[in-house]
Amino acid sequence: MASDAPRRRFLKQTAATLGGAAIMSLVPPGIRQAAWAAGSDAPEKKEVKVGFIPLTDCASVVMASVMEFDKKYGIKITPTKEASWASVRDKLVNGDIDFAHVLYGLIYGVQMGIGGPRKDMAVLMNLNHNGQAITLSKKLADKGAVDGASLQKLMTTDRRDYTFAQTFPTGTHAMWLYYWLASYGIDPMKDAKVITVPPPQMVANMRVGNMDGYCVGEPWGHRAIADGIGITAVTTQDIWKDHPEKALGTSADFVAKYPNTCRAVIAAVMEAGKWIDASLLNKNKMAETVADKAYVNTSVDVINQRILGRYQNGLGKTWDDPNHMKFYSDGAVNMPYLSDGMWFLTQHKRWGLLKEHPDYLAVATKVNQIELFKQGAALAKATVPKETTRTSKLIDGTVWDGKNPKAYAEGFKVKV
Repeated sequence: MASDAPRRRFLKQTAATLGGAAIMSLVPPGIRQAAWAAGSDAPEKKEVKVGFIPLTDCASVVMASVMEFDKKYGIKITPTKEASWASVRDKLVNGDIDFAHVLYGLIYGVQMGIGGPRKDMAVLMNLNHNGQAITLSKKLADKGAVDGASLQKLMTTDRRDYTFAQTFPTGTHAMWLYYWLASYGIDPMKDAKVITVPPPQMVANMRVGNMDGYCVGEPWGHRAIADGIGITAVTTQDIWKDHPEKALGTSADFVAKYPNTCRAVIAAVMEAGKWIDASLLNKNKMAETVADKAYVNTSVDVINQRILGRYQNGLGKTWDDPNHMKFYSDGAVNMPYLSDGMWFLTQHKRWGLLKEHPDYLAVATKVNQIELFKQGAALAKATVPKETTRTSKLIDGTVWDGKNPKAYAEGFKVKV
């Protein structure tokens, strides 16, 4: 430790003269981390507001605050409960909140100007993989529609207006719903009406018959089963194993102004995710915490089953799913892969939300803050993958690796 003292004094003095962010960019990562630990690159903003929607996957943000992982990194996270994804978008764009537990595709929609006012945005990390579901109403199930194939058959033979709900036009739930329907030959733009409903309102809307099905995050898939009004037709991990889901999002302006704060929040949230995934005991404690009315506002048993991988479909089938919601998995969950960001752009183009092909890689490289993420992960002493892209196989058999996004977007039979 004594031998590091002169070096730390030098870093502190130089950072004070030139500014922490400037000098730290010139310092090797190992020394940089020591400097952060010594306080020379302390968070510029100590108290931050992180918006969230009442969903199970807000857990790592909530637990970072409740368990005081944030305190360890010199910050105070205040989770703020929001009513809808549109509210999250507006507050992020306007600076009313600093960060958000947010739909991956929402950030890209704002970046491209197709999900509201255009603004340069940033994905700091992925918060979770898996753990969403597509629910069909009990009325449809009683008519034989219990999965994609039987739904397609029913919609062909029993012609009427079918209504499905997602949570935000450019968001993850919309993309999972569209992808799944199209995989069975159902064109979501022509063969059905698609509406936008905030996650906590899904169950109530299905109960009164406003939709035939919906895609949303837990616990609102399991809640429909517990209430006897719906069945799980497919989980999103069956559409795409280990798919990206919620992100820790902010504006590019915030990243530029408060890079050290961003690193600290990444570290705190990542440590919380690691803690959640570490044991069944921790997962149960998390479920008890986020079930509270201040967060998700539901019963613990609706959250804690699927977070442990214990599934039931509402038709008597039960199974243990190893691909349930994950928050860390040796850092692989949290890596903001460039290929993940590009995938959402391909689907936005596929469904006509984007009129022209963007420069997929350039946009993803600009939005996904990979170096900042790695620095935050280093603070948390967390492991991260070396690769910035990954290869995945989806439910329709297509393989996505990020190498030729234009051809991928154009290659689907069902598209706008």
